[in-house]
Amino acid sequence: MKLQDKTCVVTGGSRGIGRAIAEDLGEEGANVVVNYRSSEREAYDVAEAIDEGPGSAVPVQADVSNMDEVRAMYDVVDDVYGGADVLVNNAGMTRDGKFESMTREDWEQVMEVNLGGVFNCTKTFFDDICEADGGRLVNISSVVGQQGNYGQANYATTKSGLFGFTRTIALEMASSGSTANCVAPGFVKTDMLETVPDRVKEKILDRIPLSRFATTDDVAGIVRFVAGPDSSYMTGQILAVNGGMEW
Repeated sequence: MKLQDKTCVVTGGSRGIGRAIAEDLGEEGANVVVNYRSSEREAYDVAEAIDEGPGSAVPVQADVSNMDEVRAMYDVVDDVYGGADVLVNNAGMTRDGKFESMTREDWEQVMEVNLGGVFNCTKTFFDDICEADGGRLVNISSVVGQQGNYGQANYATTKSGLFGFTRTIALEMASSGSTANCVAPGFVKTDMLETVPDRVKEKILDRIPLSRFATTDDVAGIVRFVAGPDSSYMTGQILAVNGGMEW
């Protein structure tokens, strides 16, 4: 119960990795804000699951790429819990395709969500995190940001950009005693991975020394550590949760 009474905002918290993170933080006694853009039913399911355990939760709709909606989400968090202690920037999207056929719209949409959303949420909750006792910023990146990936120039660029952002914010938060770190998962068993052809998945597995894909719980456990008190002397770091893949 190391997060008892801490308020944790998890963007994109209704599905996949975000859901696992939200539920795991709830198990540690946290108040969890389950942010979603369009998956309302799933977000309410996550909140109900958290409420059945030691934590509490509230689902809040907001498109993280829209600053007005993020500010409205902040108002809800402030009203319900009196502000936030932890922000997990997890929301993201893909628009895959070879660069030669990638459109400017494909590029900008991914930038607006994956980087613009991180800016919007961090900017909005920045003061709360700095003023909190044990404030934490956790950015969810990807091994793709470290290695690149065929057909994902836009996505890889955003995930790589989070490294520089995290390190810089860590420096700027340091005087307050709050921390900023980045978790970079490898290939995780989610709906996104299910769309990858079997022959491609086999090639990916050949590159993973542990010979398996990550589960969402593998990632959530690391986020729980980074969000909690045991990580208080770690900041500006990139935690590669990728089964031993080199980069």
